[in-house]
Amino acid sequence: MPHFERLDSIPQRAMAVSAHPDDTELNAGATVAKWIAAGCEVILAVCTDGAAGVAEPGLTSGNVVQTRRAEQQAAARRLGVHKLVMLGLPDGGLDDTTEFRGLIVELIRRYRPNIVLTHDPCRHREFSHRDHRIAGTVVKDAIYPYARDRLHYPGHIRQGLAPHKVEQLLLWESDDPGIIVDVSGYIDVQAAALRCHETQLAGLPCGPNPESWLLNRAAAAAQAESFEAGETFRRLLAP
Repeated sequence: MPHFERLDSIPQRAMAVSAHPDDTELNAGATVAKWIAAGCEVILAVCTDGAAGVAEPGLTSGNVVQTRRAEQQAAARRLGVHKLVMLGLPDGGLDDTTEFRGLIVELIRRYRPNIVLTHDPCRHREFSHRDHRIAGTVVKDAIYPYARDRLHYPGHIRQGLAPHKVEQLLLWESDDPGIIVDVSGYIDVQAAALRCHETQLAGLPCGPNPESWLLNRAAAAAQAESFEAGETFRRLLAP
């Protein structure tokens, strides 16, 4: 098992950006819960409306959107998230556009996170959802150079949103993680938040009983560490 670099510092403010409702809870929920408990202000942004994410026949996309919004709101409350932003873009329809990037740049400039967490867009060992790849790419580009450099999206400046430099980007679902966060004691909070996504559990890798699956994954990540449970990420330091 690899020995990861341990990330112990708690940021003052963090932002998690997920393609769909449930992505943050599944992939970084314990880290978010730990940071919030330590006083970090966390903003959670969800890019799509989740309309394509339920397999049950007879449900309309409108009903699905309402259900998934309610599930995400409940999950955010479980984690203690300070601000939930749901962009409402089409599920399965994310594209790397100037407009989408501008939405993320605006969030970064508005909430000014020290650390951003999102999907790793560069997976090479497994399939990944297209929305995940696009979201990860757009967030990465939004951090550098767009949110940092004043002349990108000048309309934000006219709105009073100054440029902002993010310090670190943590990428979940990475094939090549190098950073681990000790999340011992926070898997139960993560599991409780994930259970709020009731319509999704059957299709997620954790299944309908997420706690045991999350515990096993976190224990495997921390096998070479001095603690019991970990969440791993690929880290990029922003220029």
